[in-house]
Amino acid sequence: MNTNLHTLHKRIGAAFLLLVLFVLAGAPQAFAHATLEKTVPAANAKLAQSPPFVELSFNEAVEPGAGSVEVVDSQSNKIKTDEPALENGGTTLKLPLPSLAEGVYSVSYHIISEDGHPVSGSYVFVVGNPPNWKDAETFAANTNTSKGMQQNLLYVVRVLYYAALLMAAGTALWQAFIRKPSESLQSAFKRLSVIGLRALLVTVLLHIFLQVNELMKGQPISAWGKMFTDTTTGRAWLELIVLALLGFVAQRFNERFVRLLWVVLLLGVESLIGHPAANDPKTLTISFDFIHLLASAVWAGGLAVLLYVWYTDRKEAGRFGASFSQGALISLAVLVVSGVTMTLLFLPKLSYLWLTTWGGLLTVKTVLVIAVLVTGTMLRIRMKRSGFPAGTLLKADLVLMACIVAIAAVFTYMSPLPANEPYNYHQMGDDMHVTFNVSPNVPGTDNTITLQVWLPEKIGEPKSVVLRLRSDSREDAPIDVPLERVDEDAYDSFPGYKRAAYRAEGTFLPYAGKWMAEIRVMDQEDNEIVRETQFRNY
Repeated sequence: MNTNLHTLHKRIGAAFLLLVLFVLAGAPQAFAHATLEKTVPAANAKLAQSPPFVELSFNEAVEPGAGSVEVVDSQSNKIKTDEPALENGGTTLKLPLPSLAEGVYSVSYHIISEDGHPVSGSYVFVVGNPPNWKDAETFAANTNTSKGMQQNLLYVVRVLYYAALLMAAGTALWQAFIRKPSESLQSAFKRLSVIGLRALLVTVLLHIFLQVNELMKGQPISAWGKMFTDTTTGRAWLELIVLALLGFVAQRFNERFVRLLWVVLLLGVESLIGHPAANDPKTLTISFDFIHLLASAVWAGGLAVLLYVWYTDRKEAGRFGASFSQGALISLAVLVVSGVTMTLLFLPKLSYLWLTTWGGLLTVKTVLVIAVLVTGTMLRIRMKRSGFPAGTLLKADLVLMACIVAIAAVFTYMSPLPANEPYNYHQMGDDMHVTFNVSPNVPGTDNTITLQVWLPEKIGEPKSVVLRLRSDSREDAPIDVPLERVDEDAYDSFPGYKRAAYRAEGTFLPYAGKWMAEIRVMDQEDNEIVRETQFRNY
């Protein structure tokens, strides 16, 4: 009896199990996770104007009130938006957007499908025609690429040119400021003006010759004329030569207006050559550079006059020193404000200061300016006590000024930003060889990505290849790069291995930072091989 009952229980259990399996087999399948079917804007879309919303459509409903959708700009800043809303029975997630400026934007989503599984992803779209990405290439047109001795010679001439420029302009400014100069002061102005103008003319010619000689190397002399007539930089160089010559004419006039006009034109043309002219917004960068040069000229020219008078007429040095100390204090304050402003305009991130020689020189210059402020304060205290500036402090101020002018002359000819360079990765292995390239490796613009995979011939070609880019600076979902299979000649061949090549073009790097490329290769036997490589851009 017990045996029959035990057998009956087994049969009932087996029948119940078969019934459960039958019900499950006939029920709608819900094992697949929600997958993204459509996006608005589309991935890698280039839009003429800001989209009103971001819309993500999935093949099945997603959980309400769970997950997130965010939009990030090219500076890795999150765009402020309202909360996303579910539509179309919970299969569409819609995020309203504010008006977006021209730029590159990435959409990152983290949602939960109705079966409880998390789903995430990212993609990029572009609004309008964003300005070119700011890196070392931004300043390439104003940065000499010569090497070795010629580069050192250029730097020496540039230091002398900057010193002559500030001395000539500064002397003219102080001549205009002092209404009734004494005979000693008039003698100082006349002597220093002649020295400054002669030095300016010689260094301008040398400076321009060295640059043109490098730029026009290998070209006929007839092409040199076009350099000065058909380019903005060439025309500005001609204007500098003309203004250097006109300085001798302006010196003969006693009118303040003539001298001031000459200084404004001279420093204005200098502001149009170099980093300010290569940076955006040009109006701001050129304006602040002009103000910076003007303040530098007041300080440098005034110090030169004070030193000259100190050696020739100590009483006059005391009188002029009072005016100079006030002018120097104001000019240094203006130098600090304009210098900080230009640094913020040049650099997308202040952390870039530690990545370039430009940043290192700027740091040294900052320390020297602080030392000048200390020296200037001590000079003012000494003059209040005795009425005469101390020779030791004046000489110290002169040395500090010379160092600052030298640094400014050199670092204004260097790129303030680190350079983005194409990234190349190659790794050999028994199970797979892989080559991965990103060019030009510049954020916020179209990049060409190539991927080559070599698998053993006995395994054959890959069943699938997936490339994902992950940002180290943000915890966004990875950006899947849409690879296309290409047939092209192989530069590298490996006996016993078969090659498959892939390519993608688009804005796959929406912002600067460290990136991890994750390469996932599935072979014909469903074995997955994963390689990772890290690269960065600025």
